[in-house]
Amino acid sequence: MKRALILCTGNSCRSQMAEGLWRELGKGEWEVHSAGSNPAGYVHPLAIQSMREVGIDISNNRSKQVDEFRNQTFDVVLTVCDSAREACPVLPGAKKVLHWSIEDPAQVTGSEEHRLGAFRRIRNEISSKVRDYVSRGQETE
Repeated sequence: MKRALILCTGNSCRSQMAEGLWRELGKGEWEVHSAGSNPAGYVHPLAIQSMREVGIDISNNRSKQVDEFRNQTFDVVLTVCDSAREACPVLPGAKKVLHWSIEDPAQVTGSEEHRLGAFRRIRNEISSKVRDYVSRGQETE
């Protein structure tokens, strides 16, 4: 089984959604984890809701520190935010390191529906990138 680690700063939104999507789209061929350089300590409720809408339950996920994975090997280590790309430690067990610069939906302000719309848009963007990567096994930008 191939292994992926998805990193973000807070490990509360983008990396959590990517973990759920990668696990689902990887069709049992991937063991997927996510972590953060400065974990928020929770998974954002709108991330949970937007993922539930596509049949993926991340409500039992937890926000984790990247150090939990420091001595493990991964086929792919992916950063999904620019600050995590710079803040996360080098993981010597990474066979391939990728970076996708994805907007943080938690930074969007406005009504609950407007904010949920941002989470849906980011979920769909991540889904497209993950689907492309796992189906072709190539880096997507």
